Amino acid sequence: MVLALIQELRPRQWLKNGILFAGLLFTLDQDHSLHAWLRVLGGFACFCALASAIYIFNDLCDLEQDRKHPRKRLRPLASGRLSRVVASAAMLSLLVSGLAGATALDGWFLLSAIAYAGVTIAYSLWLKHLVILDVMTLSAGFVLRAVAGAAVIHVEISPWLLVCTTLGALFLGFAKRRAELSLLEEGASDHRRSLEEYSVALLDKMITIASTATLIAYCLYTISSKTGAAHPLLMLTIFPVVYGLFRFLYLVHRREAGGDPTAELLEDRPLVIAMLVWAVASGLILLLDGG
Repeated sequence: MVLALIQELRPRQWLKNGILFAGLLFTLDQDHSLHAWLRVLGGFACFCALASAIYIFNDLCDLEQDRKHPRKRLRPLASGRLSRVVASAAMLSLLVSGLAGATALDGWFLLSAIAYAGVTIAYSLWLKHLVILDVMTLSAGFVLRAVAGAAVIHVEISPWLLVCTTLGALFLGFAKRRAELSLLEEGASDHRRSLEEYSVALLDKMITIASTATLIAYCLYTISSKTGAAHPLLMLTIFPVVYGLFRFLYLVHRREAGGDPTAELLEDRPLVIAMLVWAVASGLILLLDGG
């Protein structure tokens, strides 16, 4: 049961909460103290608890549909390896723990955490069935993570950070819908009503628009923002971003990936290397390049 509960928490999905560190990464030139790093780590832990609680809530809501899904039927709740009672108790414990931790950290961070929980619960109950709004809601969850990460260390929220996060999340979200549609085929609408309104051709167009907009926004950030003006070498980080986007598009179109973006980000070695190069290069440039 313990292993089933751990699997139900989906610890691999905690990678998504790494966006909380974006505000810290892009203000490294402000010479943050160890205390700031610890606050972001605490915020990361809070969001991991909240995310796991909402994953359980979502699985409880979708139990019957998941049992018909070729992959989701193997999840602990859908397969019967984890009881509803244990899952519900874990969900409430994680929700309370996450919000209590957020309360201890910062008032604005708490508001961001509450907004995140509210948006994702609304997604589980209703918004995931509305075409286009389903993916936009997922994108909002990433934006709220970025906002929370900036709030917890009291740094200004860069509009560029929000734009890049929004567009990048839309790109991943539409890729996820494409993979679901391809996997489920005729039975897609039985699993989620919004899938009936999508087509692979439509999603390919949305993916193209979102990926292009993401790249343009990031390029403009490295050139036109205050941070970019102060650190001209930041333009060099465009190269790993371009490669990462193209690599993910390759995985989506040639390897039918995208159904679990977190898995691709963790398991595809070229993509992992691109992310590491981008993060390390960005950090070093912000720390060492004075313009």
